[in-house]
Amino acid sequence: MSFKHAVALTGGIASGKSTVASKLKEAGFKVIDADKIAHDILDEEHQAIATLFGSAFVKNQKVDRQQLGAEVFADPKKREALESLLHPLIYTRIAEKSAILDKEAKPYIVDIPLFYEGGRYEIDSVIVVYANRVQQCERLMLRDGFSKEEADSRLASQMDIEEKRRKADYVIDNSGGLIQLKTETARVVNEILGEER
Repeated sequence: MSFKHAVALTGGIASGKSTVASKLKEAGFKVIDADKIAHDILDEEHQAIATLFGSAFVKNQKVDRQQLGAEVFADPKKREALESLLHPLIYTRIAEKSAILDKEAKPYIVDIPLFYEGGRYEIDSVIVVYANRVQQCERLMLRDGFSKEEADSRLASQMDIEEKRRKADYVIDNSGGLIQLKTETARVVNEILGEER
């Protein structure tokens, strides 16, 4: 049984989850990064991607993620096809890593951007990194150079951040600056470690 000591880390797009993940590593938590695993598997499956979507999306046995992302976000059926290919493979690899970390009998983090949307991972404790929808949109436009329409489209593809916040066991509020984020993360670290004692 995987995920016995796992704590899921999730949030909305551009909510600051990656920054929190790095702070949790600094605090001593081991982190399984679903995005990193997804990128590795995407490249491993480059032949399947070329078959499904066309060889234009693959260069030197690597998938052009930006180009593929634009393609699948514009077409729900293509997105579904990509997820059907990748998600079972990603799950298996995360579960394998989780089973190894569970042997240490200490809490560890599984960083899964679409934890609630996927409904695939049996993890009881969940941290949600929170920024409101307006902030997410602004940060996404700034970070990735999206237009407002593109940013809204990406946000609409995920569960609303307010609903994620309601479902969370722990909320790290990232609606302020970096100092607030550090304070919020430290508070949640103390809560998780306190519950383990």
